Amino acid sequence: MPLHLLKLCVGAESFEDQREWSKRRLDQMRAGGREARLFHTTRMVPKRIDELLSGGSLYWVIKGSIQARQRLTEVRPFTDTDGIRRCKLMLDDELVATHWQPKRAFQGWRYLKDEEAPPDLDANMCSVPPQLHKELAELGLL
Repeated sequence: MPLHLLKLCVGAESFEDQREWSKRRLDQMRAGGREARLFHTTRMVPKRIDELLSGGSLYWVIKGSIQARQRLTEVRPFTDTDGIRRCKLMLDDELVATHWQPKRAFQGWRYLKDEEAPPDLDANMCSVPPQLHKELAELGLL
């Protein structure tokens, strides 16, 4: 059974905003002649890497709710120029919309068990405006 990570998505206002940011970042990398791969750098290196890479995803908390996920493809530990251990969580390019699940703010990342992860949204739900989606989720209708 896969294990997932949960992370706050700082700066994004919505799923669409995060998707556009990812697209712009990939375009910048290509334009700069660099490897075009999405990643998130974190200070803490996960200990349960094998479980994460057996189908796990990074679930993004956007504006107080889990709203999206990206499949984890690799965990690359490294030491930065200040001698601090860090790691790059390498992500699939596809950002997948999930059912919204309220989540309080926290620092860093957290493990998320597969049975606690929200399911993916079907294509019809992706067209619901974000504010309406939020209100429906808060009412327990999604």
